[in-house]
Amino acid sequence: MKITNKEYDELVKRRSPNTKIAITWTKAFLIGGAICAIGQGFLNYYTYLGFGKTESGALTTMTLVFISAILTGFKIYEKLAKHAGAGSLVPITGFANSVVSPALEFKTEGYILGVGAKMFTIAGPVLVYGIVTSALYGLLYYLFR
Repeated sequence: MKITNKEYDELVKRRSPNTKIAITWTKAFLIGGAICAIGQGFLNYYTYLGFGKTESGALTTMTLVFISAILTGFKIYEKLAKHAGAGSLVPITGFANSVVSPALEFKTEGYILGVGAKMFTIAGPVLVYGIVTSALYGLLYYLFR
């Protein structure tokens, strides 16, 4: 059976569920905001304990990554992301989730070819882009300051 692109597009529109934009955006905003508020709470707590601004920021980042990795391991983050959409992907917790998820998925293939090779499938391009961009920025800053 051959169908044209137009017929295929119409079939997809009929079969795809309608997105409730207002509810989706609201959930993303509230859950993403809650993640950020939790992060701010950790930042305030570490500052209260006497850590400096830089140390508090680093500790907050490590805490959020750790919590996200644990929640991903117990498949809780996946359930949260189902409702939050991009609200759970934007904060650093989404990045941690994108590293841990493939590692867990491919652990049956072994630690080297499974976990090691697949861990950065999603996060790898983000890391490469970030490293290259920061190196270029540093070089331009050094040359034109």
